[in-house]
Parts: sequence; structure tokens; C-alpha cells
Amino acid sequence: MNKIKIFVVLCLVSTVAFAGGYRVSTQSNKQLAMGHTGVAVVNSADVLFFNPAGIVHLENKLNISAGGFGVFSDVQFQSQEFGTMAETNSPTGTPIYLYATYKVSEDFAVGLGIYTPYGSNVTWPTDWSGSHLVNEIELSAIFIQPTLSYQLFDSVSIGGGPILALGGVSFNRNASRTLTNEEGDRSNIEIDDAGVTAWGWTAGLMFTPDDHFTLGFNYRSLINIESTEGTATFSNFPNSSLAPNNGDTSFTATLPLPAELTVGMSYKWDKFLVAFDYNRAFWSEYNSLDLEFGNGSTSVNPRNYKDSSTWRLGAQYEATEKLTVRAGYYFDESPVQSGYFAPETPRNDSNGYTFGLSYQLNPKLSIDGSFLFLQFQEITESYDFFSDTGSPVPAPFEGTYKSSAFIAGLGITYSM
Repeated sequence: MNKIKIFVVLCLVSTVAFAGGYRVSTQSNKQLAMGHTGVAVVNSADVLFFNPAGIVHLENKLNISAGGFGVFSDVQFQSQEFGTMAETNSPTGTPIYLYATYKVSEDFAVGLGIYTPYGSNVTWPTDWSGSHLVNEIELSAIFIQPTLSYQLFDSVSIGGGPILALGGVSFNRNASRTLTNEEGDRSNIEIDDAGVTAWGWTAGLMFTPDDHFTLGFNYRSLINIESTEGTATFSNFPNSSLAPNNGDTSFTATLPLPAELTVGMSYKWDKFLVAFDYNRAFWSEYNSLDLEFGNGSTSVNPRNYKDSSTWRLGAQYEATEKLTVRAGYYFDESPVQSGYFAPETPRNDSNGYTFGLSYQLNPKLSIDGSFLFLQFQEITESYDFFSDTGSPVPAPFEGTYKSSAFIAGLGITYSM
């Protein structure tokens, strides 16, 4: 295996996590508690994310929502080939959000949102059976969204704005299942890139024919993350003409964060509100991973992701003048197809069960809390595109994954 081929193998799986990592549904405590519905719900400044057309419907002139979450995830793996087991020991993820809106007139409102819709933090044990694919990965994307909203007709409002995405990734893996240096230390590759920027946009429409029924539409554009200044560090490679030199080199790649379309409705009567959202993420944009290395060589690698859907259902009830309770459920379909299942983003179809509440401390300020239990369906799958050192054909990595996550959030809502 020549140096270029080794480098392709090392980069191939690592960079997919930046584009194919699972979507983090933690953009609002209020709406997460309602199954992450929101495209047709006007609760607070959080609507800026779910449907920018809704901020003109907020009653108060100034609205601010802020909060954060603790993400506790666990993945268990058993190898089909060896029967060995491994479990992640990942640090707690902490996605955040901040929204502020201001009503300029009865028909026009502006806002700004800062939130984290993509991210992953997975740490596997050292020298586990899949260490040739991943040992540790940490990736994040922060979106900044200035927004305008306008009441077009009595029952129709529109809204939208640009999105600035800021991203970074850190990744570590062994070079192969067996390759070491002369002292027996496993050959290793680490990839780092930070401060990557890209632009996208969002647009929404909200239809409110009466005081009870609301229909909402929101589209978020494709955002291509272009990594042009990343660094790959090779270590513990043997002193051989067939192995890459130890030290740093460059790499570039363009990775898509998919476009999304969400449609939904809500109905309010008395103290109850129910909502339903359907979300379609256009992951089929991610057909292949194109890599260009510091030596000018390129590689095109198939990914074959599929478009995926999420169905969300939520409800809220105003129990007292100060206390509002919420609950919800959603089913999230994985975009990963058979044969492309890699352990740096160990996810499958999942069921999300949510609950939360808000307590009004005074007429201007409330505290919001939410809880999510996310249960991924157990799956036995493989990654079929890793070629080990000296192997003429790819060696599939196959096993059974059991995954779950618990997310707890706390936030505040202020209006005046």
C-alpha cells in the first residue's frame, strides 16, 4: 500500500462525521419538551429557529430566550468477528441557544439567534476492536441567524434570514488493526480543524386563519462546510517507504450539512395546545466524500446517504397561571444506509420521549426545563469500506450497537 492510499484510508471515515453526524435537537427547552415541535407554535423568542415567520406574532415588544443542555450518551458495541465488547466513555455534551426578538411595529419584527444544531462527542476505549476506524471524535457547529419577520396579510406572515455556520472538528484513530512502529506503538492519525465558516439561509411562512389553528412551513438551506486549512498529524508510523512520514500534512474537503423542510400545524383551545411537525432532511446530497491532499492527489469516495424523515408530536397544558407542563414524542429516521455504518456516529432510527415545564416567576420572567430520553433501535451493521494495510480487498467492520441518550435542559424566557 503506497503513501497516498494509506492517507485515503485514514481520512475516509474521519471526515464523514463532520457532515453525517446526527442532528442535535436541542434548540429550545420549551419546544424540546413538546417533542421538538415548533414550526406552527408561537411560545417565545424560540420560534426564531423553528419558523422565523412567527416572531412577528409575539405579543411583547422585546423577547429573550436562553438556555443550555447536558447530553449524556452511551453506546455499547459487540464485534461480530471476535465477540469482544466495548462501551463509550464520552464527556457530557453542552449545546446552548440564545434568541432575542424586537417588534419594530405591529407588522414587522427583527431577531437574532445563536444555537448549536450539529455536534458529536464520542470516546471509545484505547485499542478497542474498532480503533482503526475511530478512537475519539469531537465536532461542533454553531449557527448565527439574523432574522426578519413581516405580517404580509391578516392571516399570513413570512420571515427569514441568512445563517453563518462556525465549525470545528478533532479526530483520532489508529492507522490500521496491526500497524506499529519499531517499538510496537500503534500507528496513529489525528485530524484537527477549527474556525471553519460557511453561509446558508432560512425562510418560513405561517398561516393563522383564526385564534385556534396555525399552519407553518420552514426551509433551511444546504450549508457546505469547506475545510481548507485542516492539519493531519501522523505518529508512530514505521520507517518504511510504504508508510507515510511522521509529522503534519494538510487536507481539504467539502462536507454538506443538509437542507431541511419542516411543515406542521398546531391547534389551541382553552388551556391546551397540541402540535404536529413533519421534518425532511435532504441527506441524499451526501453522495460521496471528495478529498484533496497536500501533495495534490484527490480521492472520491461513495457515501450514498438517503433523505430521512422525523415525525414529531407535542402538547402543552396551562395547569395554573404560573405553571405550564409539556410532553411529546418523535421518531427520527437515520440517513445511514446498510454497509455504511461507522462507529464515529453510532446512530440508527430512534424514538424520543420528552417532558418539561415552565414556571412564571413574575410577569416578565419564567424558568423553562426539559427532559429527553432518546432510545436508538438496536442494530447489527457494518462499515464495508476500510482497506487494512496489505489487504487487497476492503475488510468490513461489523457488530451490534445498542445506543441511548438522556438530555436535560434548563433555560429562561424574558419578555417586556
